[in-house]
Amino acid sequence: KVAIKGIERELICPACKELFTHPLILPCQHNVCHKCVKEILFAFEDSFADGGSESSNQSSPRIRISASSMDRIDRISRSGRKRNSLTPRSTLFPCPGCQRDIDLGERGINGLFRNFTLETIVERYRQAARAAIAIMCDFCKPPPQESTKSCMDCSASYCNECFKIHHPWGTLKAQHEYVGPTTNFRPKILMCPEHEMERVNMYCEICRRPVCHLCKLGGCHANHRVTTMSTAYKTLKEKLSKDIEYLISKESQVKSHITQLDLLLKETECNSERAKQEASQSFEKLYDVLEEKKSAALRAIETSKNIRLEKLQMQVEEYQGLLENNGLVGYAQEVLKETDPSCFVQTAKQLHVRIQKATESLKTFRPAAETTFEGFVVDIAKQEDILGDLSFHSNGLEIPEINEEQSRMYNKALISWECPGKTDSADIYVLEYHKLNREEENVTWQKIEVCGKSKVVSDLDDDSSYAFRVRGYKGSICSPWSQEVILRTPPAPVFSFLFDDKCGYNNEHLQLNPRRTSVESRAGFPLLLASERLQVGCYTTLDYIIGDTGIAKGKHFWAFRVEAYSYLVKVGVVPSNKIQKLFHNTHDVTSPRYEQDSGHDSGSEDAFFDSSQPCTLVTLGMKKFFIPTTPTAPKDPASRILPLPSCLGICLDCDRGRVGFYDAGHMKCLYECEVDCSGIMYPAFALMGGAAVHLEEAVTAKYREYNDDI
Repeated sequence: KVAIKGIERELICPACKELFTHPLILPCQHNVCHKCVKEILFAFEDSFADGGSESSNQSSPRIRISASSMDRIDRISRSGRKRNSLTPRSTLFPCPGCQRDIDLGERGINGLFRNFTLETIVERYRQAARAAIAIMCDFCKPPPQESTKSCMDCSASYCNECFKIHHPWGTLKAQHEYVGPTTNFRPKILMCPEHEMERVNMYCEICRRPVCHLCKLGGCHANHRVTTMSTAYKTLKEKLSKDIEYLISKESQVKSHITQLDLLLKETECNSERAKQEASQSFEKLYDVLEEKKSAALRAIETSKNIRLEKLQMQVEEYQGLLENNGLVGYAQEVLKETDPSCFVQTAKQLHVRIQKATESLKTFRPAAETTFEGFVVDIAKQEDILGDLSFHSNGLEIPEINEEQSRMYNKALISWECPGKTDSADIYVLEYHKLNREEENVTWQKIEVCGKSKVVSDLDDDSSYAFRVRGYKGSICSPWSQEVILRTPPAPVFSFLFDDKCGYNNEHLQLNPRRTSVESRAGFPLLLASERLQVGCYTTLDYIIGDTGIAKGKHFWAFRVEAYSYLVKVGVVPSNKIQKLFHNTHDVTSPRYEQDSGHDSGSEDAFFDSSQPCTLVTLGMKKFFIPTTPTAPKDPASRILPLPSCLGICLDCDRGRVGFYDAGHMKCLYECEVDCSGIMYPAFALMGGAAVHLEEAVTAKYREYNDDI
């Protein structure tokens, strides 16, 4: 016989932490009280109406739902499950035993079996625990008598007299099954929860639960492998018996492991005390250093104070001597009373020098010592940062690395990082950043705690460089700082706009996406027809498109990406008074430089061509950035061709009348020129052949979305 009191740990509900009451078997094979399952489901349903789980746990004083379980309830409520859905609704249940979300199916709690075996064991444990506490008869008149037997068919307890009255000889009730006094009444036949009128007679090996023949014929177990109940009973009982016999045969090994674990417990206690002592000694050393520095600083201040007080006191005494009938003035007044010339001259010469010095000091009064102690202010900024980073370093936590390719700087900074081992061993990350300033000697890092592996940082200054670093924390243990990454903000505030699909938009050659953030020029059949004019010295027209928002004043920046396969793209700005000329520009149709009968190829037409353009544009294409031909530009054509950056930016300063073209990935200016900003300025783009331009999307705070995997 197994000691009942030794198995109490197996009889505790993981939700309420009390003995099981009518336990239900979940699909994950864990047991939970019937009442606890209902309360957890009620808390789950309340999270839909309340928008959270903060108050749902307060309505149930019996159940103790852990914070992790409530977090899972909140996550499930955000997973997309809707009420009143036309599709069959599955009920998710956060199991407190395995910490997983269990699908209870369409029937929910009604599809779960009661664990009558566990219920019987709990009842035996209760009887062993209360020993002398008797179960009273349910039918005696007050005062009730102690019961002597319980009827399993009537689910009631009786004393001898009441049992004879309610179970007379010669009736069907006399054939009822009775046992000793108990409060655990279980049905003789286990019925199917899905088909309440059918008894279970098979066992599903896939779902590991009893089923009836209707479940196998047309229910959810139709295609599952099943076996008869007797076969399952015999097989499982043999397996369980063998496993129990094996564990019993290994009792000496189990005891050895228990002894080893007891030693490990004691060793852990000793090592923790030793670690505490070493940590205390380390901090005591710091205290001693601080106390020594503190004493030295206080002594220096006290010494300086005494010297200053002494000087000021002497100065006070000197000035008191300048008062009438006091000190030097009084002595001089007495000397003036001398009538003997020789004696007077002998004394007055030295006295006159002293009087002159006092007169001069009176004219240029200056305290003998400073009253401020600004030179004795202790600078502890660096030490505060060092002490703030004081923690346990461990080689178990990997050093995170900031991913510069996924990180970007635009209207806000998006910083992403990852661990080299691709494992998320840290519970939380700390991201720090500061603005690079050569004038500041002491660096002050701004700190942000992050649960994920990316963070959006806002409120950064324009045209500035920032250093970023990150470290991981797991409890009180932290990893070393990652390598610092320097990113630069745009030179001006970010200007947001979309492509204009009305003003001059050629939908035969250009194609916009629905959001109007991308435009594509396709080299289709119309371009082939237009190319016939190439034999007479003409080339096809550029297809222009502008932004839907203009700029009247100030300094603004916008960025975009040009596809690598693009043949020819022009980007820049155009004033509002020249937009019509832009879309009807004759110089895009012919070029005298390439006409067969122009008679020369001097290139002088380029100056006329550039000066007559209605807008300021630079040329991109074939993975190259072409610096326009200007008097200040390099004469060597090869030096005017740069690799095309992955992301380009344009900075327009209307107040200064200048426009700059940037490598937006590094915020480096590639080319800058003057521009006429007399009118409202619009972003302008021109495409020819196969080409595409995508506007850079603004950085926004992204929240993790939970997907419904039901």
